[in-house]
Amino acid sequence: MDYYTHAIAIQEIQVAGWILSISAIAAVFAIMPAIATGITQGLATARAAEAVGRQPEAGKEVLSTLIVGLALTETSGIYGLLVSLLLLFVNPLFGMFTTFVG
Repeated sequence: MDYYTHAIAIQEIQVAGWILSISAIAAVFAIMPAIATGITQGLATARAAEAVGRQPEAGKEVLSTLIVGLALTETSGIYGLLVSLLLLFVNPLFGMFTTFVG
């Protein structure tokens, strides 16, 4: 293996390492909606409990609105988890790199 081929192989390894580390950082940022989902669901449940405590006759309406709101809030956490798992295990950026380099 001559010097030029060896230098290209080292450069490809370094670029692959950068792509994997950037993917890991992006996965951390992608999972952040799951943290926010837990906080907002706790706040929504607390507000619903307060509303039922103030007006017990409106409990069914509050419960149905709460369930729809919690379902919509949960989807952002699921999407964040899905994106972070894709970045960690499937890693589409690495596939783009290999097709670009050849």
